[in-house]
Amino acid sequence: MSEQDKSRDPEQDAAQKQAEEVAQAAVEQAREEQIEDQIEGQAAESSPEAEIAALSQELEQARKALGEADIRAQAEIQNMRRRAERDVTAAHKFALEKFAGEVISVADSLERALTSLDADNEALTPAREGTQLTLKVLLDAFGRFNIEQLDPRGETFNPELHEAMAMVPQPDAAPNSIIDVLEKGYTLNGRLLRPARVVVARSE
Repeated sequence: MSEQDKSRDPEQDAAQKQAEEVAQAAVEQAREEQIEDQIEGQAAESSPEAEIAALSQELEQARKALGEADIRAQAEIQNMRRRAERDVTAAHKFALEKFAGEVISVADSLERALTSLDADNEALTPAREGTQLTLKVLLDAFGRFNIEQLDPRGETFNPELHEAMAMVPQPDAAPNSIIDVLEKGYTLNGRLLRPARVVVARSE
């Protein structure tokens, strides 16, 4: 044994040992408390109350999403129904469009026949009256199916309803006014079937 070891006090050794044991115990206790805190925290996070709250929040979000989806679906159904109703209405209104386009040529022929019959020739009076009556019956039938005749003589030229076949100087007429109708126009339920073919006055 060295002189240094001989000089150490047994009481100092005991005190040092005791201090080490106290420090070790304190470390162990702190570690146990930390572990307990972690366990309690995890238990709190996974408690039934917390799980119920989380599930309730998820349920509310799902209910809100379903409600919004239902509103969008209802709106789309309403739009589809309105589009279908418009399509059916248009089909009913304009189902006669092709037929009417063909029939108006009959009215054109009757009107040309009237202009070709000499009004001063009494021998042609029966033919003229018969043609007028036939044209009236045809135009009345047009009216029952909302086929309207356009006779724009004296009106201002409208490119949406009229087709200018010629423009001629006419001092007595306002510029851009219609001075003659070569062929009358027709509409079906407000939709143009054929524009009126006209002669338009122009300024000199």
